Formats: sequence, C-alpha cells, structure tokens
Amino acid sequence: MQDTSTQYDAIIKKCRDLFIKKMQDYGSAWRILRLPSLTDQIFIKAQRIRGLQENDVRKVDEGEVSEFIGIINYSLMALVQIEKGIADQPDLTTEEATQLYDTHIQITKTLMMNKNHDYGEAWRDMRVSSLTDLILQKLLRVKQIEDNQGKTLVSEGIDANYQDMINYAVFAMIHLGEAAA
Repeated sequence: MQDTSTQYDAIIKKCRDLFIKKMQDYGSAWRILRLPSLTDQIFIKAQRIRGLQENDVRKVDEGEVSEFIGIINYSLMALVQIEKGIADQPDLTTEEATQLYDTHIQITKTLMMNKNHDYGEAWRDMRVSSLTDLILQKLLRVKQIEDNQGKTLVSEGIDANYQDMINYAVFAMIHLGEAAA
C-alpha cells in the first residue's frame, strides 16, 4: 500500500499544480458555481472519458488523463463549496484556495487508504473503463441527492460521493500511467 500512497501523491501533485495555475489565471471565479453546476461539469468530463473509451475516432487531441484531472479538481471545488457555501463573488486568494484543496485532499486520501486497507487494493484488478462507470454511477447518485434537496434516507451524503469520484479518478490515472510505462 506504500506504493499506492506514493502514486496517489504524485497524481495529486499534478492536479494541484494545474489547480494553482488556473487560480492564478482566473482567480476563484469557480466560487460562484452551485453544486449542481459542478456536478454537471464532472458529468461532462466523465461522459467524454466514456466516449473516448468507446470510440475509435477522436476529433479533439486530448486524452483521458486531462479529463480525470478535471474530475479530481472539480470534485475538490465541490467539497470546498459544501464547506464554505456558494459565494456571490470570487472570495479566495490562491493561497486560501490551495489550503482548502490540501485539507480536502488529505481527508479524501485518508478515506482511500482506509478503504484500500479493507478492500485489499481490489481496484488494482479493475479496468479503467469500470472506474469510469463507477464515477458515472456516483454522479447519477449525486444528481438524485441534489434533486432531493440533499436529503437521504440511508445513504452517504454528497461529500462522500465526491470523495469516491476523486479516488476512482486517481486509481484510473495510476492505471493509465502504469499502462504507458
């Protein structure tokens, strides 16, 4: 599992670096997005990944990795929105946003490590296409919870679903990196 932790950190570093660069370019304009808007952005990325996996022809020269990075970063933005609420105007500096990013990724990684221990790294035997399907399933669950005004009877909340999507996307990127090695 030490290998998983190291691989996880390397992928998150790549995602975090892009997040910081986009914060420098755009500021925290994303702070005005409501959760359903972030969910829809993640859904678009997951659908594109699925399309890339199923179609032989690509008309845009971007692969799955950039879309998985988007899923990770948009999911982290959603976790920040859950914590802080939606803003009317951009209200975070790059440093503040990065600190929130780091806090939420640490919580999410701890969840992954705990689940990974209990499941015995079963994800290593999964296909990237299955991880994509699980992300899409989580998105459909989140959309239903959003339609229910955030109420659930017996299920985990929206935040847990975003955390799972982050972890599935990291696992997919690890697989894609291993396949390319």
